[in-house]
Parts: sequence; C-alpha cells; structure tokens
Amino acid sequence: MAVNELAQGLRPMTEGIEWFEGLVQDEQRRTIQSLVYFCGQARAKREDVPASIERSGIRPTHTPGVMFTRWNLGMAGLPASELTKSFRLLVALFTIADARRRALNCAGGCSHEWHQASGGL
Repeated sequence: MAVNELAQGLRPMTEGIEWFEGLVQDEQRRTIQSLVYFCGQARAKREDVPASIERSGIRPTHTPGVMFTRWNLGMAGLPASELTKSFRLLVALFTIADARRRALNCAGGCSHEWHQASGGL
C-alpha cells in the first residue's frame, strides 16, 4: 500500500489500518520509521500535533499521543499494542504536513517521491 494514498485521501484509513495490521511486527515497525521519515521530509511541525491527534482519532493520553506532544516521533521501543495507534497518528501528521507543503512549495508541481500517489510506501 502506498501510504501517500492514505495521506492524499485516495484510500480510506480503514483500508490502511487493515493493511498495516496484516503486516508482521518487524514490517509494522519499518513502516512507522518510514512514516517518521516522510513526516520529516514534509516538514511536520510541533504545532501540527494537536490537529494530528484529533485527526487520528486516538486519545492524547495514549502513549503515541503523549510521545507526539513531547515531539518524540521516533516511536522506538513501543509495545506491539501501540503500533496501530502510532501508524494512525503518523499518517495524520504526514497528511497535515504534506498538504501544507504541497500548497506552499509544490503548487506548480514537483518531483518529490512522496507526492506521487504511487510512490513511497
């Protein structure tokens, strides 16, 4: 699945969660690390955190929400039970940051691989 398609609204998040939960744990963790990278490339900001938490549907008191609030995006060492929440939160953050970057820097087109719906994850 192209995570970009989730961020661009081309696929429903329910489909993304189903795909993610079908991965073995090592692949889930690699997907999360790729999303952290994509968020960095899209220039996610700490100010995006509240909207990301709201958009993801997770509670701010869940471990990934607390980590985000502290601007700790690494998600390393999370228990398996928190991986889907992390995935949802990172997709939400990527969606927000990517939309802003597209509007500000890429409105006339670009070659960023994460802006190509079929590229990336």
